[in-house]
Amino acid sequence: VIMAVCRDLWSRKLLALSLLFYFLLTLDVHARPANMSSSKDKSQATKDENEILPPDHLNGLKMEMDGHLNKDFHQEVFLGKDMEEFEEDSEPRRNRKKLIEIFAKVDVNKDRSVSAKEMQHWIVEKTKEHFKEAMEENKNSFRAVDPDGDGYVTWDEYKVKFLASKGFNETEVTDKIKKKEELKLDEETQEVLESLKDRWFQADNPPADQRLDEEEFLSFLHPEHSKGMLRYMVKEIVRDLDQDRDWKLTLSEFISLPVGTVENQQGQDIDDDWVKERKKEFEEVIDSDRDGIVTMNELEEYMDPMNEHNALNEAKQMIAVADENQNHRLELEEILRYSEYFTGSKLMDYARNVHEEF
Repeated sequence: VIMAVCRDLWSRKLLALSLLFYFLLTLDVHARPANMSSSKDKSQATKDENEILPPDHLNGLKMEMDGHLNKDFHQEVFLGKDMEEFEEDSEPRRNRKKLIEIFAKVDVNKDRSVSAKEMQHWIVEKTKEHFKEAMEENKNSFRAVDPDGDGYVTWDEYKVKFLASKGFNETEVTDKIKKKEELKLDEETQEVLESLKDRWFQADNPPADQRLDEEEFLSFLHPEHSKGMLRYMVKEIVRDLDQDRDWKLTLSEFISLPVGTVENQQGQDIDDDWVKERKKEFEEVIDSDRDGIVTMNELEEYMDPMNEHNALNEAKQMIAVADENQNHRLELEEILRYSEYFTGSKLMDYARNVHEEF
């Protein structure tokens, strides 16, 4: 839609330069699959409105539910719940001070450098923070869908709350479901319901009783908390990307998500970067045995946020990004210089008063 509007405005020669610049900035988000989805777009209001729905974005996972790479992953596993403190418009000096405090915590042995092992332990700890946050949110969400407070939620109870969140009259929906009358739903809502129903019954642990308790509901909302649901999520991703239906991914399948129509060089460059990112992730990280094929097991290991081997590999990669002196460790100055990679916030005059503040 955005591309069509912009094209129409351009054809009439009424598109101002400022609008064109805005279009180019938003192109890789709306006109084509982003190479890595952004959690910056998830506002608190949206989060509250959809608290009973499985979130599109899961903190601490390298890949999104739709198969895109999570562009904020490094920040999520480095900052944990402190992510919100590093907003783009935050005061640089305050961010610098906070980053120095974080460095001091990661540097457990206080030798003024961070090793891969220290970073690994920190990543695991920050991932656990995201888990804890999800569990706390789940308590509120579960109460919202458990109207009788019996500790269990049936599919029909959840369906009523879901449709109510979409603007349907809760009393009317409840009455029709009890009478087994047909609900008149638009096609999009019906498709979402079918997908949720499949996921709902996947979260119903054996022996299946057609209802979810609070722990099962957590698996429904956050599949990363359950091995079975994590595999289900991986299966859904593979199904979306696997073109020859052999339940394995080749490099070409992994990088061939449909991209938007590119009509300018800047857009083409963005697409090229997207392909490079996915190629690098496939070859260097996901394909652990380097045979050119990613299996379900390899993708599941890659997606498992509590896999300590993955955490160590991630720690080494994060160190390599900023390790300018090539000593396989990170000094404070290196982390400050590459602050945008670790926090999403670029610090100016990073070296000013570093030693005094530290």
